[in-house]
Amino acid sequence: MTTTLPQQTRTPAGHHPTADPASRVDSLTGMRFLAAFAVFVHHFTGLSAHGGVAHAPLLFPYSTLGANGVGFFFVLSGFLLTWGHRPGTPARLFYWRRIGRIWPAHLVATVPCIWVFYLWGGVPTDVFSFVASVFLAQAWFPGVVPTLPGNGVAWTLSVEAFFYLLFPYAVRGALRLRTRTLALLAVGGLTAMWALNWWAATHVSPFATEWIMRHPVTRLPEFGIGMACALALRRGHRLRLSPPALLACFVAYAVLYCHRAPWLGPHIAEQLTWSLRPTAAVFAMLFIAAYVQRELAGHRGWLCSRPMVLLGLWSYAFYLLHQTLNRLIIDTWGRPEPGNSAVFTLLGVAVTVVGLSWAMFTYVEEPARKWCARRTPRRWGRKDAPVKAS
Repeated sequence: MTTTLPQQTRTPAGHHPTADPASRVDSLTGMRFLAAFAVFVHHFTGLSAHGGVAHAPLLFPYSTLGANGVGFFFVLSGFLLTWGHRPGTPARLFYWRRIGRIWPAHLVATVPCIWVFYLWGGVPTDVFSFVASVFLAQAWFPGVVPTLPGNGVAWTLSVEAFFYLLFPYAVRGALRLRTRTLALLAVGGLTAMWALNWWAATHVSPFATEWIMRHPVTRLPEFGIGMACALALRRGHRLRLSPPALLACFVAYAVLYCHRAPWLGPHIAEQLTWSLRPTAAVFAMLFIAAYVQRELAGHRGWLCSRPMVLLGLWSYAFYLLHQTLNRLIIDTWGRPEPGNSAVFTLLGVAVTVVGLSWAMFTYVEEPARKWCARRTPRRWGRKDAPVKAS
């Protein structure tokens, strides 16, 4: 759905306004597609000249940063859920809505994975791993087969499911905290994320490190900074942020990160590696805050255009389907020799996935959401109650 944000007024930092929804921030919907597309580009070009579908030197190694699109989703999830929260909403109603929004499309997207990856592709798996992926529990277990079972990209849904489980209770505590306290907790969480990555990389195997850094608890700081940002903006706080300046800073950081070893030496390069996820989360929060503030001030741009909003609506399906098509292409035609002509192949595959995503959204995702909405038990109806923060 298109993101809906409540009307903003300047309020004391300790209070949570309960204004009715009044304006839409379409740019956040458009940004969802950019994040999904970044993940797609990363998977398409791979981690080396011998990975992915087709290696394009024009994009590589910058395309590897696209993996952090999932971190953007975690930050955005924390922001949107907190911004749209209404005190008094029963937890079971919240869970029911999330199930209707996420699970049906996930199940449908898993069906072609069974054939492409496991029946035709011959990827080894087992019943426990596959069932864990269906019920979005796979990120909790280090020994699943393969490392990302079922629909591989759905490991992020396993993380999101944990966020959803905590949210009705976490937001109650967050509403009682001052904005400064929330900011300190967010900074502390991201610092702990960096420290844990550092410790894991120097004390356990690379396999264990990757599992630790995919674990739902480990990704909580990204969700938390999104929550803190939403509450700060709802309480009237504003940051002077320029999207072009932010983009320039991000591009500079991306170039520095991708050339960290030869430019900065091994020790600083390692620190940049271990701090990548927290840094990406900060950039995500700043971009979200910048575009929310722009639209609330009446400024709209290309992210708000109808094509971008539609792509954003289809982005969840795009994310669920893209890696299955990538694998199908590899198994059918193999990997071509590296070359920049792969960019045209990438764009063609992206257009194909967009078409499939439209179909998934139109015939699965939206009908399932509406079906669940119609069958919400009346006794679960929301009863708004104003909540004040101390």
